[in-house]
Amino acid sequence: MEPQAKSGAAPMMRIIGALRTLNTYIALACGVALMAAVALILMEVAGRRVPALRVGGADEISGYVMAGLATWGFSYALVERAHVRIDLVYMKLRPAGRALFDILAMASVAFIAVLVAYYAYDVLAKSLARGSRSNTPLAIQLWIPQIIWFAGWVWLAISSTVLLAGLLVLSFGRHWKAVGEVGGIDSETGDIA
Repeated sequence: MEPQAKSGAAPMMRIIGALRTLNTYIALACGVALMAAVALILMEVAGRRVPALRVGGADEISGYVMAGLATWGFSYALVERAHVRIDLVYMKLRPAGRALFDILAMASVAFIAVLVAYYAYDVLAKSLARGSRSNTPLAIQLWIPQIIWFAGWVWLAISSTVLLAGLLVLSFGRHWKAVGEVGGIDSETGDIA
């Protein structure tokens, strides 16, 4: 019976594995963008002593970069199970109870991601329709950073929905170990003194 259980979970685990791999590459790209923003800020700071290094607008650009990276980083944290969850009751439950909590947590993330993406689209659409620009010397067209920010929320909605579907399929198949690997909590062992 064990080989069948493993084979039933295998297709879903391959999909989730591909999602994890894709999110890893996205996280690496975000890291490169973050390092570029840091370099820009360092140039701006160094430009206080050496005016030739001044680029101007580093604070504005780095703010946009941080907003975009945060939304894309949420998906990476989700697939790596790095979001904070309270495990006071969770660790005392049987596998089916834990799976129920995992499904509830993932459904909550998916709901919030879809809701925020919906409203983020509204912000983006208004910026596009109005031709909005930042009220700074750079006068950046706001749709540029907003589309990156919006796409991050959409990607979180997609990632969380795929993981939710995976948790449901794995739970219905009673693949409790796989459910834990996809949506469970990594709890630290040991007592608090």
